[in-house]
Amino acid sequence: MRFDLHTHYYPPAYFERIERSGGDFSFGTSPTGQRIIRYKGARFFGVTAPMTDVAKRLEDMDRVGIDTEVLSLSTPNVYFVDGKAQAEVARLANDAYAELAAKYAGRFLGFASIPMDDPDAALRELERALDELRMQGVVVLSNIRGRALADPVYRPFFEEADRRSVCVFVHPMIPAAAEAFTEYVLGPIVGFPFDTTVAIAKLCYAGVFKQLPNIRWLVGHAGGAVPYLMERMDSGWRDFAECRVNIDQPPSVYLKKLYYDTVTFSPHNLRMLRDIVGADHMAMGSDYPHLLGSIEKAVSSIEGMDFTAAEKDRIQSGTALSIMNNVPQTARR
Repeated sequence: MRFDLHTHYYPPAYFERIERSGGDFSFGTSPTGQRIIRYKGARFFGVTAPMTDVAKRLEDMDRVGIDTEVLSLSTPNVYFVDGKAQAEVARLANDAYAELAAKYAGRFLGFASIPMDDPDAALRELERALDELRMQGVVVLSNIRGRALADPVYRPFFEEADRRSVCVFVHPMIPAAAEAFTEYVLGPIVGFPFDTTVAIAKLCYAGVFKQLPNIRWLVGHAGGAVPYLMERMDSGWRDFAECRVNIDQPPSVYLKKLYYDTVTFSPHNLRMLRDIVGADHMAMGSDYPHLLGSIEKAVSSIEGMDFTAAEKDRIQSGTALSIMNNVPQTARR
């Protein structure tokens, strides 16, 4: 079986809601005529047909041999609106995912979006998503309107997620200081893995991974630069007292307990990730249907590795089954 844990679907009403919102996000047209979403005037991402076309998604899944997609909202998720308004957008998306999961049993699952800037609503939506909609975890961005995930304001949510052993997918966002990433589509190309790396480093040094060990953290884009910088982060813990205030072991001890998707497609990066964290902490992802992602490479990049059959099976399905919440029998089959 093959599970794709990093794939995005957008209910048409979600795009309509962004278009009405104004603010930093707007719609436009690329030089090639593609409809795009812009962030502060710079290209953010291009809109492709499978983002809203379920039939096309199923066709592509069958073509490459993916059994189940775990859907989530990419950036800007629900955070293009202010705190109290986020709950409405989250319900819109989460209900749409639950409907797809029910209609196409076993083919679609979902990570719930959470109104993180409305603390009470965040806890209510977590409960609704897991207990009523029976979703497989939640997705949060690497920064939320410029605020770090390690900020104490989000601690009650993560404490509840820890109590419930929730799968939390950390998806990147444009860094808070976005000006350096406005040219050459550098936001998604470079800014995303950069911000993922900063978010995970802060969560680690702040002691979140130590203090809340039951959350099953899934980090997008193979962890950004986290695997590459793991030894440097350990050196920081050894050399700087402030890096030891909240954790009593080197960062790598905690970082190796996280889970990382395979949205890199580079054999060198995949081998390094396997060597550092092991196949049992890797999960297949495609970032489909975004242009920097690839549903084809999601499968072929793993199949082309000199990993054992057991390791490939673990990456393509075993890890997913071990970390997701509420996995239905239809998906297990």
